[in-house]
Amino acid sequence: MLCICPECKNTIDLSKYPNLVTGMVIECNHCGMTLAVKEIATDGAVKTEIVDEGK
Repeated sequence: MLCICPECKNTIDLSKYPNLVTGMVIECNHCGMTLAVKEIATDGAVKTEIVDEGK
C-alpha cells in the first residue's frame, strides 16, 4: 500500500500498520502529522486527511 503525507509530501511507511482499515489513525514518520485513513483504493493507494499537526 502507498500513502503520501498531505503535509510534507513524503511517502509514509505503512508496514507498521498491517491491519490498515478506513477510519484508522496513522502518523507520518517524516513530519509527525497525525492522519486519519479516509479511503483505501483497490490499487493500494491510501487517502488520508489531517487530524492533528503533530510535532
